[in-house]
Amino acid sequence: MNPFTILNATAAPLRAENVDTDQIIPARFLTAVTKTGMGQGLFAAWRYLPDGSPNPDFALNRPEYAGAQILLSGKNFGSGSSREHAVWALTDFGFRAVIAPSFADIFHNNALKNGLLPVTLPEDVVSMLMDLVDEDPATRIRIDLPAQTVTLPDGQQLIFDIDPYRKLCLIQGLDDLGYLLANLDAIQAYEAAWGK
Repeated sequence: MNPFTILNATAAPLRAENVDTDQIIPARFLTAVTKTGMGQGLFAAWRYLPDGSPNPDFALNRPEYAGAQILLSGKNFGSGSSREHAVWALTDFGFRAVIAPSFADIFHNNALKNGLLPVTLPEDVVSMLMDLVDEDPATRIRIDLPAQTVTLPDGQQLIFDIDPYRKLCLIQGLDDLGYLLANLDAIQAYEAAWGK
């Protein structure tokens, strides 16, 4: 995983609540054996018209949101199945963080384990951020993971919660196995001390 410390980026608004994992990445895209290329299926039912051409009305297809690394969405983002592919599709598309009023628990955990930062902020703040990026897509939002703050365009800072272990893993760019391997010397010393 890529380490996540401070992200100062533009955002794309997804004005929808209860976005489930099948909407994030439809089941027909789950046959791939690697994470690479998953972004092609991201929000496929919304991004593409029935003839396969891009839907010009969908925010992620609009040129002003190209390159956005933060996705803004409504409450209960990531509900549905436990598929990690939903997170893989978001990260492969280029998103490093999702800001929403709430997340489905399984999606939240999958995101943290796969390098995508889920940031929970009050619903009125998320709505205000969507309005701001609608008015000016060049609006930048700063997420400081070590400080656990989101700095709004007006300079206001909001604090968000994150599990300390997951925060450490994201900052160091480690998944669970990577964390264990990074501490292998300490594990071996512990085992040696206990005669194992």
